[in-house]
Amino acid sequence: MVCFGFTVSPGTTDDARMRHLTLALPPHHTARLLDAQDAGATDRELQRATADALGEVYFRDGDRRAHDLQVELTDIEQIQFEL
Repeated sequence: MVCFGFTVSPGTTDDARMRHLTLALPPHHTARLLDAQDAGATDRELQRATADALGEVYFRDGDRRAHDLQVELTDIEQIQFEL
């Protein structure tokens, strides 16, 4: 489970809350995460890359909605990746 905070237009809710997500990441995000890990990225850098990936898939739905949404991964209770 991860906790997301996000920034959107005024008048919308941006309260961070825990979410249980089971998603397939697009290959370009998977490659970005693996390349960053191989290059010795910090935990913060990996969290940013993960937030970008999950934001695209979960919130922006592949750029079909919430185009201006900026996602921040604020807490991780459990995270698991499978190839």
